Amino acid sequence: MLLADDEAMVRAGVRAILARDPGIEVVAEAADGHEAVDAVRRLRPAVALLDIQMPRLDGIAAAARIHQELPGTAVIMLTTFGEDEFIARALHDGASGFLLKADDPRELLAGVHAVAAGGAYLSPKVAARVIAGLRSGRMAGAAPPRHAVDRLTERENDVLALLGSGLSNTEIGARLHLVESTVKAHVSAILGKLGVRNRVEAAIAAHEAGLAERGRAQGGPGGP
Repeated sequence: MLLADDEAMVRAGVRAILARDPGIEVVAEAADGHEAVDAVRRLRPAVALLDIQMPRLDGIAAAARIHQELPGTAVIMLTTFGEDEFIARALHDGASGFLLKADDPRELLAGVHAVAAGGAYLSPKVAARVIAGLRSGRMAGAAPPRHAVDRLTERENDVLALLGSGLSNTEIGARLHLVESTVKAHVSAILGKLGVRNRVEAAIAAHEAGLAERGRAQGGPGGP
């Protein structure tokens, strides 16, 4: 994976956390958005972890370029509580996950694995901030109205709950005893009924409806 942050000490701390997991390898680091995009073009990592505020090209703009040019690399945004206003932008620009620098290190590892497997991941603190922003109007349009979830079937609710907890289609299929093609069909139906464009927006809808907590209780990667 690629790690991008303009603060060397932050990069060192994050790298130390990632090094605890033998399934994660940091193949490159970057100090700004341009360096991050160039590294993704050269190395094609499975995951790019991007700080939002970086010089020359910020993390959101870098995420948009990566999503457009190299969609095989999933992007996780690393944010702070003071950056709520950027989250809605990043949602629309291809980010697959959001983490806070103050999160438990286990959330970082869970998030990397989730997006690498094709899932979407919001740490609980990020989800809470996004939902608060939606309810206050600061992030209007970032997710569908809560009542849209009522249009889903019982099975679609099961799938959305696990999607909201960060599981990939393969993992959802294993939990619900469904083949992956059936899960993909359910996910497509969910996106259509909710009127959202991607798994992250669907995950936010799951959190706002309280479904993600059910998914975590069933053993999602963000659970205890």
